[in-house]
Amino acid sequence: MAPAYPEARAGQENPPQYHGRMSQESVSVQNGQHCDVIAGTHSGKSGIVQDVNTSKTGAVTITVLQSDGVRFKTLAKNVRITG
Repeated sequence: MAPAYPEARAGQENPPQYHGRMSQESVSVQNGQHCDVIAGTHSGKSGIVQDVNTSKTGAVTITVLQSDGVRFKTLAKNVRITG
């Protein structure tokens, strides 16, 4: 029987695993900075960065507070710092 994964080699039961991580670029997002969301679900919105978190997988998420008091979470890679 042929292996389920074409990249599987003879004698390998499991396919090769990808052990890479998300880009570990230096993201200089800090609390209190003004930002514009340029991509993703919230694109076009802007506000003040309130909370910066890094997940176990390395994704940097932020909470943004808009001028009308509404908060939303987005990925730091989707924002441009404006001030």
